[in-house]
Amino acid sequence: MSELSPRQLALKEEFTRARGYWSPTWDQVLALDPDFFEAYMNFSSVPWRHGVLEPKVREFIYIAIDASTTHLHAPGTRVHMKNALRYGATRQEIMEVLQLISVLGIHSVTHGVPILVEELAAAGRGVEVPKPGQGGEREARLKAEFTAARGYWSGLWDNVLALSPDFFEAYLRFSSVPWQHGMLEPKVKEFIYIAIDAATTHLYAPGTRIHIRNALKHGATRQEIMEVLELVSVLGIHSTTHGVPILLEELKAAGQG
Repeated sequence: MSELSPRQLALKEEFTRARGYWSPTWDQVLALDPDFFEAYMNFSSVPWRHGVLEPKVREFIYIAIDASTTHLHAPGTRVHMKNALRYGATRQEIMEVLQLISVLGIHSVTHGVPILVEELAAAGRGVEVPKPGQGGEREARLKAEFTAARGYWSGLWDNVLALSPDFFEAYLRFSSVPWQHGMLEPKVKEFIYIAIDAATTHLYAPGTRIHIRNALKHGATRQEIMEVLELVSVLGIHSTTHGVPILLEELKAAGQG
């Protein structure tokens, strides 16, 4: 790649001021198309210029969506962990972010169980589905423990608990670890859940709604939740940061580098 022009150097400096870092990832994008880079810079910088969240919390949001099982974008995860540490995040806080996002696989169950219940009914086998509340003392205890540990209850869990109390109890213990031993504020935990549910790689509306409701209950403001959504909306740029190095390699291979 040729040296950056004065305009490109100015854009690099502006990005670094606005976003608080520079990564070699951006060098090739900036060199290939400064107009696109400038538009992305202005788009992604809005929450950094006008937002209300702490910088390290913004970086937690980026870590969450990059390390999420629906994305697993290692370069971004590394950049934003490095940034979070620079903003004062602790090892325990970043580990807690990873613990919080590790529950995402449960949506296979919360998505699938209502369909299973509907199809059992359609097949004339609805009697095989225990009614919520028929599980007696254990079911009531697990529901109370979940509500105490996680701070809420949703109807999404009723049939999961009724159909498989052993599985529900194991999930309760697993998902409660960062709530019982973690350091992040409850509303920040909920911001992490909102981020991974609303991310374009997942778009899980039931979870997004539950965790926005929970965040509001924990004192989050409209501006804070809007900022979480703004931060998450930049995820599409990874199509460019992933594709540009491949494009350059193929141009070189074709003798056009």
